[in-house]
Amino acid sequence: MYWSKEDIINTNKIKRLNLINSVSGTKSANLIGSKSESGQENLAIFSSVIHLGSNPALLGFVLRPDKDVRRHTYDNIIASESYTINSIHASFIDKAHYTSAKFSVDESEFEKCKLEAQYLNEFNAPFVKASKLKMALKLQEVVDIKINSCKLIIGSIEHLHVDQEAIEENGQVNLQKLDTVAIGGLNSYYALSQIGHFPYARTSELPDFD
Repeated sequence: MYWSKEDIINTNKIKRLNLINSVSGTKSANLIGSKSESGQENLAIFSSVIHLGSNPALLGFVLRPDKDVRRHTYDNIIASESYTINSIHASFIDKAHYTSAKFSVDESEFEKCKLEAQYLNEFNAPFVKASKLKMALKLQEVVDIKINSCKLIIGSIEHLHVDQEAIEENGQVNLQKLDTVAIGGLNSYYALSQIGHFPYARTSELPDFD
C-alpha cells in the first residue's frame, strides 16, 4: 500500500496518528518520575527515550506540545532539574500504560495506577520500585525543535540501578533477562528476545555472507 505526503495529511486523524507512530518500529518503554515544588509525585509513560552519549552518560527524551494540557513532567523537571527514568516490564504494562491518562496536577499517577514510589541515594525524584532498571537524571539542556514545537529534554545519569542477573560480562544489559517490553505505535506492547550478538564490526573482519 502507498501513501503520498498529501495522502498522509488527508488521512483521518486517528488513523494517521497510529500509522506514523508505528512506522518507526518498536521503541523503548519507560516511566519518567518527577516531583513538583510542593512535593506532588508525578509519573508518565514515554516511548522517546534515546541514548545521546556515554561519556558523559546522557539520555534524551521528547516532549510533544499540547496547548490544552499542562505538561506536569516538564514543569517538575524545569523546577527541580531532576527526574528518574524507569524501564517497564511485562508484569506491570497495564499500570504503566494508564499513567498516560490526563490526571489533574494534584493527582499522583503512582497512587492512581497502583505503582509504588521508591527513593534511593537521597535523590529528590521518585523511582518506580517495581522497575528492574532505573536511573536518576539531572537536567542538562532543553532543545526546542522549531518545526513542530516539541522539546528534547537532555539529562545526565547520576545514579543507575540494574538487577545484577542482567549485567553481562562486557557490561551490556540483557533486556530479555529483565523481561523488558517495547512500545509499537501508541498503545501496543511487545516482548523482547535477543536473537543475535555480534562483535564490533570491522571492514577487515567481514564474514562470508551467503
